[in-house]
Amino acid sequence: MSDLGNDIRLVVDTGKVSIGYRNVLRSISNTSANAVVVASKGNTELINDIKHMCNIASVKVITFDGNPTELGALCGKPFSVNALAVLEQGSSKILTEDYGV
Repeated sequence: MSDLGNDIRLVVDTGKVSIGYRNVLRSISNTSANAVVVASKGNTELINDIKHMCNIASVKVITFDGNPTELGALCGKPFSVNALAVLEQGSSKILTEDYGV
């Protein structure tokens, strides 16, 4: 089993991601998102909207056990990140690993 934090960092560095609520919803709706990572301690309303859209579009949801500030730091951003969509996995194994979803 791989570490989710390391895989998030790898996918941000080597793959393609879409960061932020509006961008994630756009990626889900235009079917470019392969998976979505959400912060478990983030805005509940936003996370529920994203999970609902993922269920409709059959997109894998991965829950990061942390707050949006920690997820933002993993992404190398100086701001909070509630969610990110994985468009291309790069050299990470984020699409194939099971993180206890």
